[in-house]
Amino acid sequence: MSTSRIPASLLKAYRQTEYRVEAPQPFAFRIGLASPALLLLHRQSGVASSAFITACNPHSRLLTDSENAERQRRLGEALAREGWRSLPGSGKHISGPWPAEASFLVLGIGRHDASRLARAFDQNAIVFCGEECIPELVVLR
Repeated sequence: MSTSRIPASLLKAYRQTEYRVEAPQPFAFRIGLASPALLLLHRQSGVASSAFITACNPHSRLLTDSENAERQRRLGEALAREGWRSLPGSGKHISGPWPAEASFLVLGIGRHDASRLARAFDQNAIVFCGEECIPELVVLR
């Protein structure tokens, strides 16, 4: 029995999303699939974990482009204020109509801090990547 307040269809969509990272050598990853490119980025950056976080569309409520841009700006400021290094990215379902969401891949952040930041921006979930670089969906609601 699931205790999530997020519909199963939305959780499925998150798992089918492609998460793109605008690194010096851009790459994409998917939940549950090992990412050699992410592992290389972790090693080059000297980190053991990262998280993919957005401030867009709180609790999956579609906002305007300008509202989402403002929320992302504030998330970027929060990351900088707390000293986290990040790379821009976006999450886009492989075939669905939902627009791509601007995001950040936050390098070196742990699950707890990533979850705290995402909750502050009313997000349903994050994608957390540990040492094995097999991205996992972490449901926050």
